[in-house]
Amino acid sequence: MRIGELAERAGTTPRTLRYYESRGLLTARRTDLGHRTYDEDDLRLLRQIRTLQDFGFELEETRPFVDCLRAGHPAGDACPASIAVYRRKVAELDGLIEQLRAVRAQVGAQLLRAEAELPHGPEPRCELGTEKAIGKATGKATEEGE
Repeated sequence: MRIGELAERAGTTPRTLRYYESRGLLTARRTDLGHRTYDEDDLRLLRQIRTLQDFGFELEETRPFVDCLRAGHPAGDACPASIAVYRRKVAELDGLIEQLRAVRAQVGAQLLRAEAELPHGPEPRCELGTEKAIGKATGKATEEGE
């Protein structure tokens, strides 16, 4: 298939494919006229790269997975280098989760402090719609036919 078709099927652009080629992640074959051609293996490789990027992997971090696919491993992640990248990413994500928990605790504490400083205490929270709540509180029916 030509570059435009591959880009469309992979959900990307020809420009991106040329960039991947320049980085050595994608290898195009050439016709006699110099047109790039690709096959289903290239599409599978691109889908692997896109999936990893959707998970937050940097482009360079996808290289071991690409190499693993090229070595004949169907999932692209059954090679030691791919597993090492997974381990680094999990450790990175664990660190980010801990940072987010700490920030969440700080923001929660700030919220409690700020609410306590309100002149009449925190505003009451009501799960019901305003008109419905007012109607029930005053004993008056709302337009909904209560």
